[in-house]
Amino acid sequence: MTEHQDPPPAAEVQLPPRRPLRPLDQFQGTLAQRVHASLREAILSMSLRPGDIVRKPEICETLGVSRSPVSEAVARLAVEHLVRIVPQAGTYVARFSLDEVREGAFLREALELAAVERVASTVTDEQLVLLRRNLRLQEALVEDLDIAGFYQTDAAMHELILSLTGFRRVASLADSAWVHVNRARQLLLPAKGRVQATLDEHRAIIAAIEARDPAAAREATRSHLGKLVGFLEPLALTHPDLFEPD
Repeated sequence: MTEHQDPPPAAEVQLPPRRPLRPLDQFQGTLAQRVHASLREAILSMSLRPGDIVRKPEICETLGVSRSPVSEAVARLAVEHLVRIVPQAGTYVARFSLDEVREGAFLREALELAAVERVASTVTDEQLVLLRRNLRLQEALVEDLDIAGFYQTDAAMHELILSLTGFRRVASLADSAWVHVNRARQLLLPAKGRVQATLDEHRAIIAAIEARDPAAAREATRSHLGKLVGFLEPLALTHPDLFEPD
């Protein structure tokens, strides 16, 4: 492991900046589905942080909706384990659970290793153009120090690889498995050297797909995904306020 891939010291871990809830006209679906999408995005991006109180009247005012779609959205978030509803106490953004992170990483790795191996065997020249274009955008975002933009393009690369398998449900299954890891990894990307290390890992994955080498693509993806849990586990000790006790 290179120096910049070592787990970041606690002092270097910074929470991403808070951002307002995105307006509902930027989402699709029913009113409750759009409220859910806006709140879910805020939780996954750490704009709403582990332990934060979910204040429904404020959400209603911010999004310009009544209490009913907000309550429906919060109930759905509770099923996803992204919020905790405590009777007589309130609703809180769920803290990270290492058990859920480990399980999600295990499931996502199983899906994505199979996917990248298949893609490396079947990729077309047109599909390679899409992968290279995504990688160039990642490089530009790193150069511009746009962490949030890099995070979104990173996710888009993984979704693209999954979609290139030709199987319609793989991407949604992987997203569901990955949701808790995805949220927790927001603690890592602002850390010194982690964004560049992630970009280097992505380059290795795309290079192996370009070479149409399934074994190399699988190994590069395994190395990339396997680092995350190892980086996150020490943070449960250094940032206990963000994690549920084991």
